[in-house]
Parts: sequence; structure tokens; C-alpha cells
Amino acid sequence: MEARDVLGSYNLKSTNCRNEVLNLLLNSHQALAQSEIEKQVDYSHDRVTVYRTLKTFLDKGLVHKVLDDEGGTKYALCNECAEDHHNHEHVHFKCENCGQTLCLDNIAIPTIELPKGYNISEKNLLIQGTCKNCS
Repeated sequence: MEARDVLGSYNLKSTNCRNEVLNLLLNSHQALAQSEIEKQVDYSHDRVTVYRTLKTFLDKGLVHKVLDDEGGTKYALCNECAEDHHNHEHVHFKCENCGQTLCLDNIAIPTIELPKGYNISEKNLLIQGTCKNCS
């Protein structure tokens, strides 16, 4: 699917920066950090523009955040999310060898029962090891 079509399906205006960032995410099989995205888009898109693009994508349900083991944030495309409902409670895997962070969409985060008085707002599960390409 073309970036412009995807943007249109989320009621987002097509801009050069949005198209470039979305194309990177569409063609990547791994989650990308903002710094990785900044290095691959046209130099005319400054850091703030890339940040605002990612924030818009996140707010619209087009991408979700992936927290890595170093406290950094990466971004990956959502499969079945919408602006009013993110559903990305799946396992993420970080390869200790190549550093790739991947979404394992078919593996759900197990149900967690918290003590009374605690409320879950978000769940993240990162598994680390060696990916199939590095094994």
C-alpha cells in the first residue's frame, strides 16, 4: 500500500515528511528510533518536524511506541489500531547481537492481575535474545 493511501485512510494530509517517514516504517521489518528515522529522511526535515510527524502518527493510531532495554523509544506500525483505541499489547523482541527490535504481533502479553488500587494504563513486554537471522 502507498503512503498517501495510508495517510488518507487515517484522515491525514499528505506531506513530504509524512510520506517519507511512513515509507520508512512501511518498508522496515523492525521498530525504528526517531534518530534512525532522522538519518534516513531528507535533510530538510528537521528533528522537530520528524518528532511532530511521529506524534501525529501515534495520536492517530498509525504507529505505536516500543520501549527498548536502554529506556529509548522506537516506533512501529500498528496493525489494528485507531485514533481512539490502540491495541498493541503484544511482545517485542530485541536482538542482543544486531540490535533490531521487532514486534511479535502473534504473541500477546499475558494477563496481569495487579493488587487492589492499582490501575494499568499501558503494558510493555520486551524479550531479549538472539533473532533468527543471528542465531
